[in-house]
Amino acid sequence: MSVASYGLTHLAVAVQDPARAFAFYEAVFGMVAVFRDENLIQAQTPGARDVLVFERSGNVVVTDTGGIAHFGFRLQNPATIGHAAALIIAAGGRIEEQGEFVPGEPYLFARDRDGYLIEVWYEIPTSVDPAL
Repeated sequence: MSVASYGLTHLAVAVQDPARAFAFYEAVFGMVAVFRDENLIQAQTPGARDVLVFERSGNVVVTDTGGIAHFGFRLQNPATIGHAAALIIAAGGRIEEQGEFVPGEPYLFARDRDGYLIEVWYEIPTSVDPAL
């Protein structure tokens, strides 16, 4: 049985300046910073569960397809993180890292069969999430 998620909900992109990158999406789409530190800004569109993460990288190589760092699937229930890890391994993937961002927000980073880095995580609802 698969793990319940909200689907593909976020994309992390490598940028030279997270604040500069975020300002564009804030101005165009009204995105809101729901988390930030000196090396990243996690932005969300009000009324949606999408997340765009701007990650500082000194090695930004942007091609026609951009500089994707990873993509993520947001869990509906934090208790299913272990099940997600088991499914990843059973499907031929490998877990790279697992833990909690903050208490109650478990995550894991894994590689798929082709080596793409994916994140599976639970996020405590934010003030801009859609109503359930």
